[in-house]
Amino acid sequence: MPDKTFKLEVITPDRVVFSEDDVTSVVAPGVEGYLGVLANHAPLMTALAIGHVDFRRADGSADEMAISGGFMEVFENTVTILTETAELASEIDLERAEAAVHRAEERIASHRPDIDMDRAQAALHRAMNRLNVARRVH
Repeated sequence: MPDKTFKLEVITPDRVVFSEDDVTSVVAPGVEGYLGVLANHAPLMTALAIGHVDFRRADGSADEMAISGGFMEVFENTVTILTETAELASEIDLERAEAAVHRAEERIASHRPDIDMDRAQAALHRAMNRLNVARRVH
């Protein structure tokens, strides 16, 4: 019977956020919608959106993380996620996440002409994602 586990790696420019060999499933935010990966999945390369990555381990435990988009490769029973930022839900400081949402909302509400609204909206989206992931575990 084929192995039902695979390796999951989540890598940012600063560090390897997660790397384990006993993962049984991953659900990630593709740009066209969430997609799932199980062991022995066909090779795949896809762009990722801002969202949360859910994964399960062979022991039945589950975890999730907030990511800021990026790319996911599935190849030879390894899932690699390359992203600018990633945080496990347990690592997110709830108060800091709430403060980031408030700062982004205030920036957008200020209507100052020197503010790039697209960047401000993206910052709010990232902050809301982190807050939502943090609230699920706190």
